[in-house]
Amino acid sequence: MGAQMRVYRQRIKSVNSIKKITNAMELIAAARVIKARQRAAEAVPYTTALTRAVSAVATNANEDHPLTRTKETAERAGLVIITADRGLAGAYSSAVLKESAQLIERLRAEGKEVVPYLVGRKAVSYYNFRKREFAAEWSGFTDAPTFENAVEIADRITGDFLKDTAQGGHDEIHIVYTRFRSMVKQEPRVLRLLPLEVVEADAATDAQDDVDLSVRQYEEGQLPPQYSFEPNANEVLDALLPKYVRNRVYTCLLSSAASELAARQRAMKSATDNAQELIKTFERLANQARQAGITQEISEIVGGADALADAKKK
Repeated sequence: MGAQMRVYRQRIKSVNSIKKITNAMELIAAARVIKARQRAAEAVPYTTALTRAVSAVATNANEDHPLTRTKETAERAGLVIITADRGLAGAYSSAVLKESAQLIERLRAEGKEVVPYLVGRKAVSYYNFRKREFAAEWSGFTDAPTFENAVEIADRITGDFLKDTAQGGHDEIHIVYTRFRSMVKQEPRVLRLLPLEVVEADAATDAQDDVDLSVRQYEEGQLPPQYSFEPNANEVLDALLPKYVRNRVYTCLLSSAASELAARQRAMKSATDNAQELIKTFERLANQARQAGITQEISEIVGGADALADAKKK
């Protein structure tokens, strides 16, 4: 019984240590997710204004720009996958990788060659472990991305998109990230980043509800304003479209960062609660072992006293 008591005490001590770590990580994630959500919300006004500007040019200029030109037969597709640098965030990274795997299957079924671009150490480890090739990797900033990180990613994929397919370029670029809905709901999302596509207003999501924005046309029956572009529409697109791509990548990174921290807070809260339940279980088992030991000692004492009484009678 004494050996069992020692084992249970050691396990209670170990689980208590783990509980302190998970509780600390939960508090850190809870503090950081507030700032991440604020950053994502603060990016919405600029994204909205930039989207409106791009929409005005794209719907009124009728210019054939390389970033808006859709090829009849697409042969190669770039795929940006945004995961976390660290674990202990539940199914956050695995959900993105699963979504990207499904997208890769669909693109290959269409006869397209898929070239991955990886963001986050989890995606890099996933591809390295399976010995799969990828074009580029970025890591070390997934829980607190900066605009410079988005610029680096956006410029690389835009440059590859503008290349000819024979020179290693792509016909389209997709991005897989996690959209932050609330503290309890984050969902993986797939967006076609390039070429930019114009969609109807009722099919686009409002900027206040969703960081993902689409270039929108005006609703049916609404009179669009008349625009004039100086020096010309093509140069305006040259100036706006790269900024639009950079900002869209940035909003995806911000949404993913908020989702990662929310998922980590939820996972650490669950781990802390499980540790508390495990401690209660071990304490109950330790009490049972202690009671069993006491009962055995009492039985031995009573048995010894009865033996002495019987000996005296004889």
